[in-house]
Amino acid sequence: MTPIAEEGRGPRLDERITGALVGAAVGDALGGPVEGYSPDQILERHGGRVHGVVGPWNGDAWRTARPLAPYHKGDGHVTDDTLMTHALIRVYAAVRDHLDAYAVADHLVPDLMTNPRWIPELEAEALPLHRVFLAEKWLVARIHYGHADPREAGVGNIVNCGAAMYMAPVGLVNAADPGAAYAEALDVAGAHQSSYGREAAGVFAAAVAAACAPGATPDSVVAACLAVARDGTRTAIEKVCEAARGHTDFESALLPLRAAVAPYDTVGPDYRRPSLGARRPSRLHAVEELPVALGMLLVAGGDVRQAVLGSVNYGRDCDSIATMAGALAGALGSPVPEDWAKAVAEASRLDLWEPARTLTGVAREIHSRDVRRRRAHEAAFAALEGRPCSG
Repeated sequence: MTPIAEEGRGPRLDERITGALVGAAVGDALGGPVEGYSPDQILERHGGRVHGVVGPWNGDAWRTARPLAPYHKGDGHVTDDTLMTHALIRVYAAVRDHLDAYAVADHLVPDLMTNPRWIPELEAEALPLHRVFLAEKWLVARIHYGHADPREAGVGNIVNCGAAMYMAPVGLVNAADPGAAYAEALDVAGAHQSSYGREAAGVFAAAVAAACAPGATPDSVVAACLAVARDGTRTAIEKVCEAARGHTDFESALLPLRAAVAPYDTVGPDYRRPSLGARRPSRLHAVEELPVALGMLLVAGGDVRQAVLGSVNYGRDCDSIATMAGALAGALGSPVPEDWAKAVAEASRLDLWEPARTLTGVAREIHSRDVRRRRAHEAAFAALEGRPCSG
């Protein structure tokens, strides 16, 4: 029985949070082994499209094969997208309120530096700092060692989807309030990213929050994104989603979605050899991952399986694309395939459901606190107007 079907109602908060976080982890794990390649290369390597968990691109040579060594990408292992998402949930569990850039400095950075955890791609316990990409190591270099103001620490980092990829928890804590999710994520992401990388983090959080709204659809999620997005990010989403609406299967959408996002993507056609202007601040450009994830959500009609598979077979930064698409479809209430979730949890040695339980409890606490704060403000404003508070 799916959450949507139960008793004729839509999924509850706990179901949406679980769907989003498990869907994100599954998308991450399925996309990891084909990250950086083109749809044609994926087709040739696997003798067809990827339809589930697959092994490393270089088989048993993954330990030494460049450019991915020493990471065991594949076989159901999650990547840094999921590691960072779970780390942000731990920050929420510690703070138990809305977050800002100072929460990143006070909690996330020490967590990355000092708490060894099981790292699936390394098949060992290690500090998360030893696995995350250079754009995430920037957090530690700038905040811990450079003593930068956390609100501005993201300035100077390469502009990519590094902050956006783990912003689903911000959207879930602000469930059904895209504007609040956008604002909170911009503050949190200021410690990590600038320009359109920071903007993507805000818009993705807004998308997740919108997906949690009762009666939400892929179209309403896109509309919520367009309502908050700015500059090149907004235009890229608009163009990619316009292209996506002409397709109902991901195979036919792979090249049109890439063509639609190409004018806004700075990396260029060869993903492993970025252009000279790649990942530099700009008001005209956008990260590729978020618009494509939204496009795949539309193509799939909100179905987790199809949204994830479309994202995975798109290639390029497909683990992050599939992370975002899986989170959005899961938040809408589409059930994550149980065989995928079980395989990824076992292979990664992670309880994919525990972070969802934790975040659900925190989200309820924060909402109760928000209600009290809102009522106190209403009473104060009513007093300023010389009238009794209606609440």
